Amino acid sequence: MFSRLSQLARHYSRPLPNYAHNSAANFANRVMTSSTADERNSRTIHTAACLIIGDEVLGGKAMKRVEVIADDEAEIVEAVQRMSNNYDFVVTSGGIGPTHDDITYQSIAKAFDLKLTLHQEAYDRMKKLSKPHPNQPNFSWDEDSPARKAKLRMIELPTDPSRDMQKQVIFPQEDLWVPVACVNGNVHILPGVPRLFEKLLDGLKPLLLPRLTDPEGKGIHRILVSTPLPESAVAPYLTELAGRVEPKGVKVGSYPRWGKKHNTVTLVGRDREYLETLVAEVEKNVEGKRVKVEGEDDGEEVQQYGPSFYLPETGL
Repeated sequence: MFSRLSQLARHYSRPLPNYAHNSAANFANRVMTSSTADERNSRTIHTAACLIIGDEVLGGKAMKRVEVIADDEAEIVEAVQRMSNNYDFVVTSGGIGPTHDDITYQSIAKAFDLKLTLHQEAYDRMKKLSKPHPNQPNFSWDEDSPARKAKLRMIELPTDPSRDMQKQVIFPQEDLWVPVACVNGNVHILPGVPRLFEKLLDGLKPLLLPRLTDPEGKGIHRILVSTPLPESAVAPYLTELAGRVEPKGVKVGSYPRWGKKHNTVTLVGRDREYLETLVAEVEKNVEGKRVKVEGEDDGEEVQQYGPSFYLPETGL
């Protein structure tokens, strides 16, 4: 889960600006619901959306949803409330800087009816660990200036005074002043800078790994089978297999590898013993072999492709 979040951070670290005014967007939504397909097919394009579909994008494990939204208070409030209710662990990325459009803290505070409070330990760490910008040689922490107010916005955190503060504000890395605010028990607010996001997320591992333990001790297992056949050739068998093993909690995946000699078939499930009984059958039917990592049988062409880089099959 942590590697998938880190990879996604590289690609989705900063949402696109929301060019449409809220009222215009709401009006567009109302029009959409009452329009015909032909009208939608010819209407001037003011807004656009991208829906990314596939278990391979999410990693097939704990990650269940990824959304990219604008710096818009209403959108942030709606999304964070919904995700907090629907998922055990939620991270947000971006919108916690010093500028006017960094509204994540205030929006999440509003979502859960909390106040923004200057966190003293974060302030002390900021003064100690942050370095002055070369363009601000005369900056002083003791002087009430616009620059100081901007910096303080980054440590005015949404907190609940009735709860243990150590559970609400976490410092995952000793060499960083940046806190991770944990709101409503499961919403973790992280910065959008990919390197910083990754480092803080890695620092959270000791707190989160115990909670990822499967009470039945089975965990999630993933078997890779490399096949030289195109997806169209293995599709009939994999469709039959998927229907047969789904009741056993197994998901079957098929992923092309652009420009490579072999594609990949995956078996994902909790029952390792049952998964192992399927390997020989799958290898036979896709004329392939089990591999530890994708590309290990590509010879000199070996290259690691993350699932988010898969492209559709060509040359059918």
